[in-house]
Amino acid sequence: MNSLSPHQLSALSNELKRQRQRLEDQLDENNAFGLAASLRDATGELSTLDNHPADLGSELFERGKDLALLEQAELTLMRTEEALRAIEDGRYGRCMACGDDIPFARLQAVPETLFCTEHSPRRHVSDRRLIEEQFLQPPFGRTSMDEHEAYNGFDGEDSWQIVEAWGNSDSPAMAEHDVADYEEMGIESGEPDGYVEDLESFLATDMTGTQRFFYRNRAYDEFMHSEEEQSTD
Repeated sequence: MNSLSPHQLSALSNELKRQRQRLEDQLDENNAFGLAASLRDATGELSTLDNHPADLGSELFERGKDLALLEQAELTLMRTEEALRAIEDGRYGRCMACGDDIPFARLQAVPETLFCTEHSPRRHVSDRRLIEEQFLQPPFGRTSMDEHEAYNGFDGEDSWQIVEAWGNSDSPAMAEHDVADYEEMGIESGEPDGYVEDLESFLATDMTGTQRFFYRNRAYDEFMHSEEEQSTD
């Protein structure tokens, strides 16, 4: 026997019956959250071929949401009916896993439960995600090599910088720091393009690696007047 008094058991039984009726009415009145109707009926159009992709995306999101609501409602209804059968069999109020009494406060909050808090099947939220997310998160996670100090090649972040350089919705007014023009809006906009060290932008050799050439560009002038050049004298 459980520790529930006849009054408590009667109150919980009535609550479960009201909950069962509410869920049945909900599933019946809205045609299983709209899933009983076709997409054509939902949109009011004979074909979706001429619709904007964003419109179809919205419809797909709504369908996915309706599926989740339907599954949750059906699961709660199934558990409610099982709880009512447990009352008839005298099993209600005791945990199906350990046999201990379920506190009345928990039954008031979740009357359809047949488990104590410790052995609740949904105690631990699943962290299982789609396998694709291992590659999609964080952005450019597959090819961003910034954390690898020995790598200085072209990676995913560089791909985005090239795309970003052609423009986006940001403006200098939205920058977190002072910028003079749109060219400074990009991620690491001052990062060297095509080389790592400034020395590589003006120092070159022939194919044999013996004859050296100096390109007198801005990086060369800055290097010649820098403390680094003076330290090599």
